[in-house]
Amino acid sequence: MNEEGLKVLIVDDMHESITSLFEEAGFIPDYRPLIRPEEVHEIIHEYHGLVIRSKMSVDRELIDRAVNLKFVARAGAGLDKVDYTYVSSKGIKLINAPEGNRDALAEHTVGMLLTIFNKLNTATDEVKSGVWNREANRGWELMGRTVGVYGYGYMGEAFAQRLMGFSCRVVAYDKYKTGFSNDHLEEVSLQEFFDEVEILSIHVPLTSETRFLFDEKYFSRFKNLKFLLNTSRGEVVKLSAVNDLLKRGVLLGAGLDVLENEKLDKLTENQQADFKELTTYPNVILTPHVAGWTFESYRKINEVLIRKLQAGDLAQLS
Repeated sequence: MNEEGLKVLIVDDMHESITSLFEEAGFIPDYRPLIRPEEVHEIIHEYHGLVIRSKMSVDRELIDRAVNLKFVARAGAGLDKVDYTYVSSKGIKLINAPEGNRDALAEHTVGMLLTIFNKLNTATDEVKSGVWNREANRGWELMGRTVGVYGYGYMGEAFAQRLMGFSCRVVAYDKYKTGFSNDHLEEVSLQEFFDEVEILSIHVPLTSETRFLFDEKYFSRFKNLKFLLNTSRGEVVKLSAVNDLLKRGVLLGAGLDVLENEKLDKLTENQQADFKELTTYPNVILTPHVAGWTFESYRKINEVLIRKLQAGDLAQLS
């Protein structure tokens, strides 16, 4: 690295360790979590590195202004806000940190599944209201059921590992990966996945290929689907399709950490209708995109980013 170090702009809220970790690694961090996207465009030419979370998009306009940029670091897993092709064409290194929040996401997904199966949300509300109704809150068991992991990356793998102690069958399908069967998970074809899965957990990135992939038509291909979990990206699943499955009694429960539009004060008329309907189902668990967002993952993400920058290619970045 050059003697002066690389100047890094950090534009989102990060764990307090971010500044010291970058300094210890030889960088010059400029931590500005309150900066507005338009301000970033005005000053990005001054920086060699950019650290983002979800505040802004790294698009062609920004990259064209970032004449000195050598790397973009995404504090998390998803890269849907980064024009990866254009970034790469400019010789800019792109890293993310799925290793930092995969454990948090996996535990949260299991937590939603167990909440649905044991009706913990409705039972809690009823008992707090003075209602003691055991029969209405009778649950199901995971043992012997087939759980399908759709997308076997860091997140899907971590979730599958957490199911080892439940004596359920875990199968996985990944369009771009093969040969990953192991002692606790079986790789299957897409048709086998459609035929056998009872509990579907979605773990794919948001791309042009996966955007609203899970719509009415796609869900209709599942022969035995009863429960749905989505902790990936909201735009992967059409809420209208989920409502349809719930209304028809096909789904016995759903856990969604993400929605197709998470700005609840800016929903379109159709999105408002879909969201309102979704909230009427007591067998639906909704959380505000926090599956990978724990006190521990907040810190670990920073550590992963620094480790990757140190281990790979600092010489090339200089």
